[in-house]
Formats: sequence, structure tokens, C-alpha cells
Amino acid sequence: MNEYKDIINIYDVNIKEEKDYERLIKLFGVKEIDDVILNNLKYLTGDLHVLLRRKFFYAHRDFDLLLNKYIEGKRFFLYTGRAPSKGKMHIGHLIPFLLTKWFQEKFNVNVYIQIPDEEKYWEKKADNYEEIREYALEDAKTIASLGFDPDKTFIFIDSEYIKNMYKAAIYVAREINLNTAKSVFGFDDSSAIGLPFYIALQIVPTFFERSIPLIPCGIDQDPYFRLQRDIAEKFGYYKASTILSKFVWGLQGPYTKMSASDPKSAIFIDDDYDTIKYKIFKYAFSGGRSTLEEHRKYGGNPDIDVSYFWLSVLFEEDDNKLKEIREKYIMGELTTGELKEYTVNKIWEFLSKIQERRKNINIDKFMYDGKLAREMWEWEFRI
Repeated sequence: MNEYKDIINIYDVNIKEEKDYERLIKLFGVKEIDDVILNNLKYLTGDLHVLLRRKFFYAHRDFDLLLNKYIEGKRFFLYTGRAPSKGKMHIGHLIPFLLTKWFQEKFNVNVYIQIPDEEKYWEKKADNYEEIREYALEDAKTIASLGFDPDKTFIFIDSEYIKNMYKAAIYVAREINLNTAKSVFGFDDSSAIGLPFYIALQIVPTFFERSIPLIPCGIDQDPYFRLQRDIAEKFGYYKASTILSKFVWGLQGPYTKMSASDPKSAIFIDDDYDTIKYKIFKYAFSGGRSTLEEHRKYGGNPDIDVSYFWLSVLFEEDDNKLKEIREKYIMGELTTGELKEYTVNKIWEFLSKIQERRKNINIDKFMYDGKLAREMWEWEFRI
């Protein structure tokens, strides 16, 4: 069983405090994203995405080397994904895609987005496989609505694209033995036999181009790409570079999870304004005092406040404004109700744009008809 099983395993993430993220850096052998890396990236792009600036993406494998190679003229491509489930996508699910889109815009590179419908079925997250297939298509539409370039983005559902991937998966699967799979991912006797094979399927897209794959993802996904790095050069491909994020808190409080199956824990992508407001005011854990009088006198604690956390991660991009909110909350000048109201409006401003784009999205451009999609339906693994 893996040595980080109390924090992360194939079925669950159990971050309880900030020190757990530090532990994962050591256990996974990744490196912290430091100011040197961020300054180099800013030199190339002119600015930094808020997820980088606030260090929500906090760790990496060889991202510094990738930037150096890019300066030398080497290209890279982007790869990430989303495993569909019975519940709807929530704001926490958007994190890797938002950064991926930013990289695509800044570097004008191709993006590959995997929707592994088979994995969730093998994980026994649904009784009906066709049901998972429908969730996958809905998720693809939501992801496409974030604003990716349809001619440079390929979104694929594994069960549809398996014919193109299978040859590569054969080669990859031969290089990873069952003991390694059990050791890295914690499979046991109750695990479906398909899950160890899925390791190969998640690695395959790192071979879609003969350039460096950059993978923005949650730190729980890093073990897949540790294995990729052991075998990639054997086939004549590049080792993957990963840039790894923390996890968004759920409504219940610090380090709680957003769950697609629990509306009380999450803001979903299709929630309307009234629903967002109801959830924030009803369920969002607050760092404020129990009475207005106490709050005015002693102030609130933004470090445990879910609304402030969400603003700091993503929804308030202005650093000066965020600092002002923090100071006023600590001083008691800003009430919990006012902080929640501000957060509701920022989330709605963000989600309403996605919802509007989704109404008119042509998903076929991303899956079948766009320039990159057409090329990928002709792709064949070669060594």
C-alpha cells in the first residue's frame, strides 16, 4: 500500500491541513513552484494567472526545465482531463482547465482533454455505463465553454477514441507491472481489474505529439505521470512535466470537499444567481463572530472563511482589493453578510459567462470537426 494512503488514494483525497500539501511534495518527490519560476514565466507571458500568482498551483515536475527548453525553441503541448461522474461539475472541477486555457492563450499551443468514462464505471461510480457516457458528453460541453480555441483543442471520450489509443496502451501496459500499480495507487483485491489498465490509458495522451507534454492537474494525479516519466524515453517521447494544484474547499469549511453528489457542499457550474446566493448564505462556513456586536469589536478570521478562500483562490483577481477585504474583515469593518454578498456577485459574474457560452457551444468542433480534432482521428502511435 502506498505511503501517502492517509492523504490520497485512487478513490479519495483527504487533505486536512496545509502541512499535508507539504508532505505530498516530499512523498511525491516534486518541487515547490518558487518565485524564480514564476518570474521566468511572467517574463515570457507578461502576466501571471491568479491561480499561479496566489500559488494555488504550488508544485511541479520539471516545469522550470520546460520553460528553459521553450526559450531555446522547443515546443510543448497541454494535456489534462476530467473523469465524469453522476453529479454535475462544480467550480472546483474547473481549476486545471482554467490554467490550461491560459497557457494555450499565452503560448498558442495544442490542448488535449481526456474524458475517461470507463474509469468511473470501473470505480463503480455508476450502475449503468451508458449513464456515465451521457455525463461525459455534458462535461465536455462545459469544459469547451471555458473558451478554448476549437481548432487547437481536442476533447475526447475514451470509449469513443479507444481504437486510436489502444496500440499505444498495449506498449505502455507491458512496461508497468501489477506490483508497481498496487504500490503506487493502492489497488487491493476489491479493485476492478480495469483500473490498473486505466493507468496505461491515462499515459497514452502524453504521446500525442513529439514534444514535451505539460499537464496541469490536481496533485492527486501526479502518480500517473511519475510512471510515464519512467517509460517515455524508451518509446522516443518526452518525459511529462506536471504543474500541480491544491484542492478547493467545500462550503462546509476549511479542507472540506466539494462533492458532485452533495449540493450543500458545492457551487455547480449551472447554478443560477439565486441558488448561489442561497448556498453561500445558508452553508458557507464563516470566520465571522456569532453576533454583529462581537464582530465589530473583535473582527473576523479570513483564514477559515470559505467565502474569503474562494475569493483568494480565483474570484477576486485584484490583489489590492483582496488585501482590502482581508484587512476590513479582520478589523470588523466588513461583516460576514457583506463578504458573502460580495462573493456571490463575483461567482455569478464568473459563472454567468460560462453558462451563456455553453448555450451556443458547438461541441463537435472540439471532438470531431476542428482542425486538431480532425488530425487526431487520424493519429496513430509510432515508436
